[in-house]
Amino acid sequence: MEKKAYDDSKVTTSLGKIKHKILVLSGKGGVGKSTVSANLAVALSKEGHDVGILDIDIHGPSIPKMLGVEDKKPGASVVGMNPVFFSPKLKVMSMGFLTQDRDSPVIWRGPLKMMAIKQLIGDVDWGVLDYLVVDIPPGTGDEPLSIAQLIPNCDGAIIVTTPQDVALVSVRKSINFVKKMNMPVIGIIENMSGFKCPYCGKSIDIFKTGGGLKASKDFNVPFLGKIPLDARIVETGDSGEPFVVKNMNSDAAKVFVEIVENIEKIVNKKEVK
Repeated sequence: MEKKAYDDSKVTTSLGKIKHKILVLSGKGGVGKSTVSANLAVALSKEGHDVGILDIDIHGPSIPKMLGVEDKKPGASVVGMNPVFFSPKLKVMSMGFLTQDRDSPVIWRGPLKMMAIKQLIGDVDWGVLDYLVVDIPPGTGDEPLSIAQLIPNCDGAIIVTTPQDVALVSVRKSINFVKKMNMPVIGIIENMSGFKCPYCGKSIDIFKTGGGLKASKDFNVPFLGKIPLDARIVETGDSGEPFVVKNMNSDAAKVFVEIVENIEKIVNKKEVK
């Protein structure tokens, strides 16, 4: 029997009530992209926006754990699936909700992964949202390419990097990837940018600093901000309590808020100071 093709119009229908759609990507793994995505989504929801976060990483979904919702399951709807609620203002969908158990690897070839991505986007009933944050697997291969092509009227991409030169090589490729997809680059976030000693107050640039700002100038794209290293970001990610909620008065949490304000200005076509 011939296998029925997926109805791509479901994607348009599912995303039709979402005002702003933002992709978060990185040229390589290990830069804290998912941590940044989760905290940006929470920070946007704390501003009063209705927000969704879509964790599209097939092989390593981590958003459910970071938000403390890994034991929940999506409900059923007329469209297909209802996302999980982190809070009344933040909905979550991830491949991590759909695996048999959290330790089971997903061992799929390309066509199966592409079908899963289409279903994760098109079979979810997001309802009315102000923002959908899409956490994309690192790199510029099949998955990012398919997602970039599937999501209509995307506001653009945020690129997450760390300051050192090795990471910035990948950032430049990510910027060119986004431009080849005819999407705007919303901006660059420099993560793990400096560490403030809790004892003496001195700042130490463990991974250097300023590389993200330099890349933004070289490519003439906005620089959204730099997030300092803070051990509590790791701790809250492991415990499922978002950093911007648990440590809202910290320097890093204030940077997240500033970055969100810059994102809001850019997607609403306002000048960033």
